[in-house]
Amino acid sequence: MKVKFTSIAVMMLLLAGILVSGCASVYEEKGYSQSADLVAEDYDDSYARNTAMGEAEYADSGGASTASVDRKTITTVDMTIQVSDAAEGVDSISKMAVASGGYVSSSSIRDSYYDSHEGKEGYITVRVPESEYSSFLENVGELGEVTRESVSAQDVTEEYIDVSARLDNLERQEARLQEILNMTETVEDVLAVEKELERVRGEIESLTGRLNYLDDRIEFSTINIRVTEPRPITRSWGIRDAISESVNGFISMVNALIILVGYLLPLVIVLIFFGGAGLLIRRRLRRH
Repeated sequence: MKVKFTSIAVMMLLLAGILVSGCASVYEEKGYSQSADLVAEDYDDSYARNTAMGEAEYADSGGASTASVDRKTITTVDMTIQVSDAAEGVDSISKMAVASGGYVSSSSIRDSYYDSHEGKEGYITVRVPESEYSSFLENVGELGEVTRESVSAQDVTEEYIDVSARLDNLERQEARLQEILNMTETVEDVLAVEKELERVRGEIESLTGRLNYLDDRIEFSTINIRVTEPRPITRSWGIRDAISESVNGFISMVNALIILVGYLLPLVIVLIFFGGAGLLIRRRLRRH
């Protein structure tokens, strides 16, 4: 009897162990699938939350831009200056730009012709710090006579705030996606998160490049300068102008005569024809 009782007890323990292990495996499978779903839901919630935070920050920044946010402007200057020597003027402007903490973007010198006079004409584009461009223009004005000057300022405050807010939002998304990537266990989840990470990083690089471009355009003013030489003053006492007007008048008169002949020629031909016919008829009548 004791032997039978012992064997029955062992069998019951084995059955209980099998049941427990089966339940545990089912629980683990359910728990693992639930954890994967939670990761996906966590990512979706995080993405939506970060997007909402970015939009809220942009709205707050946009509202404050009219009051406390520094205006972001891109300054461009176009001017023409007359100097005695265009080549020396371009060289002096180049040195002034470097001394102001800027640099030369482009420059050129070419021949300039006015009547029979041959001279030089230069073009130079410089970038100088925004804080230095006023004093730089004053120094350039001392080289000669400024004949034209225009200044334009493009306000990019709204775009700058928008790009900055979107960049901050994407950087938060990147950090959260990195956390989610460390939590994932299956290859499918890892690939999905890495694909999203690649997209977010691509947008971060694009916005970072745009922000760097705006910073450069804001911090450095663009100044386009045309450098000319004075035109010679010639005195002809009016003789050359008189001769020129006489030649033009003669040419105009010849043109008028040609046009008149063109109009009268058909009429003359008709008169000659009828006149000749009349003479022939008259001669025949006299013979008879």
